[in-house]
Amino acid sequence: MPSYSDEEGSTVPDGLSPVVDAHVHVFPHNLFSAIWKWFDEHAWHIRYQLKTSQVFDFLISHGIAHIVALQYAHKPGIARHLNRYMLEKCRQCGDRVTGLATVFPGEKNAEDILQEAFDSGLKGVKLHAHVQCFDMNSAPMNRLYECCRINRKPLVMHIGREPKSDAYHCDPYALCRADKLENVLKDFPDLNVCVPHLGFDETDDYRKLIEKYDNLWLDTTMVLTDYFQLKEKTDLGRYRSDRIMYGSDFPSIPYAWDRELRVLKATEISRDALEKICWKNAADFFDIQSYGGNDHEHF
Repeated sequence: MPSYSDEEGSTVPDGLSPVVDAHVHVFPHNLFSAIWKWFDEHAWHIRYQLKTSQVFDFLISHGIAHIVALQYAHKPGIARHLNRYMLEKCRQCGDRVTGLATVFPGEKNAEDILQEAFDSGLKGVKLHAHVQCFDMNSAPMNRLYECCRINRKPLVMHIGREPKSDAYHCDPYALCRADKLENVLKDFPDLNVCVPHLGFDETDDYRKLIEKYDNLWLDTTMVLTDYFQLKEKTDLGRYRSDRIMYGSDFPSIPYAWDRELRVLKATEISRDALEKICWKNAADFFDIQSYGGNDHEHF
């Protein structure tokens, strides 16, 4: 897919502050390098090839008030290391970053790994069905859901069918369907779940699900930017505004960091809805209390 050299802004567009970026990826440098190579071969060229500390510095220096940092374990046996790494990096940034844990579904002692991560201070968990090849309606996943539920920690779970790649070791279209998530939402009504990319490519089905279930949120990651081929242009005015969060997918994007923010600013929705999408919903979902501005303002 194409990559763009479109002009980037030096700060968050006027009228959107504060902004919480609810979908930012960080990894140890060796994994980041492997991910850049994979994307070059199978997806798009990642424009911002930065180390974790540079990712945080870039977004904060460009006006992002708070970052939600995500990771995912692509194989068993590495989640503990990734969780320790995330915790260390978040501690270096104080209250500007909320870090999420990872675990590989079905690996030995998966629930213990996740519990340890929560006990250490990580604020939720990110899973990616395309990479980790899990069935969301399975006993191993149910145990992870229960761990999140008991600890009152949110789950960010990439279970939309797109963007897919033949390079994955499983078929996202076989694993990922909106009706499969609905089973989870029914069985775990006090588990808070966020599905990235507005559930692309079942965006209409996910839009209907957030109307039915108060424990489901969606993030906007990459879907508002006209980068992917969509059946129809996304109209945020048709969505339940208290269940949508802004997310960028930074740094793993093929265009300017603020491309989606500029689209959000131009979107014809109410000021209240815009504030919910830009920061209020993420602050509620991830229990973000404050950000490290000069006067330590609170959300």
